[in-house]
Amino acid sequence: MSGILRPWALCAAWLLAVPVQLQSQERFTLEQILKAPFPSELVAAAKVDKVAWVQNAEGVRNIWVAGGPAYQGVQVTRYGEDDGQEISALEFTPDGRGLVYVRGGGPNRQGEIPNPTSDPQGAEQAIWLVWLEGPNAGAPRKLAEGSSPAVSPKGDQVVFLRRGQVWSVSLIDSAPAKQLFTIRGSAGSLEFSPDASALAFVSNRGDHSFIGVYEFRSQRLRYLDPSVDRDRNPVWSPDGRRIAFIRVPNFRDQLPFMPRREGLPWSIRVVDVRTGEAREVWKAAEGKGSVFQGIAGGRQLFWGANDRLVFPWERTGWLNLYSVSVRGGPATHLTPGEFEVEHVTLTPDGREVVYSSNQGDIDRRHLWRVPVSGGRPQPVTAGRGIEWSPVVTADGTIAFFASDARTPAHAEVLVNGTRKALAPGTMPADFPSRLLVEPTQVIFSGADGMKIHGQLFLPADLKPGEKRPAVLFFHGGSRRQMLLGFHYLGYYHNAYALNQYLASQGYIVLSVNYRSGTGYGLEFREALNYGARGASEFNDVLGAGLYLRSRPDVDPERIGLWGGSYGGYLTALGLARASDLFAAGVDLHGVHDWNQVIRNFVPSYDPQQRAEVARLAFESSPMAWVDGWRSPVLVIHGDDDRNVPFSETVDLVEALRRRGVEVEQLVFPDEVHGFLLHRSWLAAYRAAADFFDRKLKAKPTAANSK
Repeated sequence: MSGILRPWALCAAWLLAVPVQLQSQERFTLEQILKAPFPSELVAAAKVDKVAWVQNAEGVRNIWVAGGPAYQGVQVTRYGEDDGQEISALEFTPDGRGLVYVRGGGPNRQGEIPNPTSDPQGAEQAIWLVWLEGPNAGAPRKLAEGSSPAVSPKGDQVVFLRRGQVWSVSLIDSAPAKQLFTIRGSAGSLEFSPDASALAFVSNRGDHSFIGVYEFRSQRLRYLDPSVDRDRNPVWSPDGRRIAFIRVPNFRDQLPFMPRREGLPWSIRVVDVRTGEAREVWKAAEGKGSVFQGIAGGRQLFWGANDRLVFPWERTGWLNLYSVSVRGGPATHLTPGEFEVEHVTLTPDGREVVYSSNQGDIDRRHLWRVPVSGGRPQPVTAGRGIEWSPVVTADGTIAFFASDARTPAHAEVLVNGTRKALAPGTMPADFPSRLLVEPTQVIFSGADGMKIHGQLFLPADLKPGEKRPAVLFFHGGSRRQMLLGFHYLGYYHNAYALNQYLASQGYIVLSVNYRSGTGYGLEFREALNYGARGASEFNDVLGAGLYLRSRPDVDPERIGLWGGSYGGYLTALGLARASDLFAAGVDLHGVHDWNQVIRNFVPSYDPQQRAEVARLAFESSPMAWVDGWRSPVLVIHGDDDRNVPFSETVDLVEALRRRGVEVEQLVFPDEVHGFLLHRSWLAAYRAAADFFDRKLKAKPTAANSK
């Protein structure tokens, strides 16, 4: 079937012909495997056959565009430094002749913009415009400081956010930006009406939020169907007369990093914009699916053809798509089965949904399509690759990102049933695809018997009877899932590359999809007693270590573990509670005391006021078990981390020093959680590989044997 061909089939066929002996004799460097550009932010123009995306090539981020029918990628911007300035929020002008985008990261609570190079001039987050044709083509022009731009369907202005308020800037002249209106709380989810006469938005006010509408001509501001709930994700009807949105009941006592399987049911409402008349058109049943769970990306509600609203729901315990008429009635199950839907888009005519899921291939992603009215989903891609983030052009062409076990992420398009890489010339000539191994799916038991999926990387030169050092990897999140190939998120695309590198250096590597991650259903994600409610994931850390120790090709005295963020938490927990099993670990910006990290996400959280919650949260933390920690550890952290406070590493290092535990550290001043500089990734991974070589490659001595 031509529509589901593997990408770069000639490269794959050549790879199969390479003798294993050749692969075992050759080595590659970290620099080589981290060299491939990573694509993100794929968007399609509304009225012309064009797509655009961002490529991050060794920290140098630029915008690329491809147009039909040839779909040959062209670099538009010419930024030239690894400066840590992200490019995001791409949006075409209505005629497809220009692109609006954001350059720079968002502020922390102190209002500081990420500045990982420690530039004395500081950094900014700003909205830019670049024309794709005409006399000013390729010359970006700064429009204003701000974020979250939305381009008017008329093409005359861009609205955006600055310090929680809504601003506007012209696209047809150089007039300075102006604030459109003033609201309490902070605004988000900016959505123009189809005729550009009004703007819908969300007004976030702490324990509740409203759907607001601002009318440009009358300068009138109204809130639609206000309540005590959290209203979110407004979407206009094609005729601009109605708005649909999601209503989620407030749950004041819920804290992050704790399971929540059921709650007060959420609903979908439709409002007549002119009259303000509102009604509920659908409501989740009690039990499974009563708590709203979103899909990847910001848009969670889609207004399809024939007035069908498409939305995600976990009624069966799996995150599937459903549709319902705006007149109400039962929901139609669009994607039935034990799998999860992730990236979703509508075709331009609104008649079909194109989406990625792990249907029939639980540790990969493929693309599917299904009518919004219901019917049998049809595969768009298949095979041993991974595909995600579909967009559909004006003529119905599907563009997406793709990867596989040996091929890094890249942009593709499906034209007349044939897949084509959009920018094949950007792959570095020395990228070591043919030297990479293909990880295999393994399923093992956690210490309590729960079945856990993992990806096993075996060195290409492993010989029968050998015992090699081994390393466990734990992803972050915890709402993540590692796959049997290069990942669709940049952070884990890099992590997969390091796992491949470690395998090339002789390590057996097991990447663990522990409980509380995604991809395996609601009950797995909302695992009982996970995180700050009991650290039940430690069963999976222990089970993974015991699985490796049981393998005849693993030296049981030389097992290490590594991970970042939530994976750093599990690394630290493994070292604190099982130093007899784990000989060394690398902890990147890990969580060490849940009470401190919860407060970072919920500033109002006071452990003294919730003593029992705080007690269990601390007992679920590595700091509670630090007296049993004996194995050496390398800690790595950026001190402008906005997710896990830098103090988590400061406090852990002090506690370990007081107990005589060997600690090494690598600190990046002004770097954030997911490192913005390519050179930070290289430095961190070099340090990790060197640390494992020194602690695991050598046979243990009497002094450090367990």
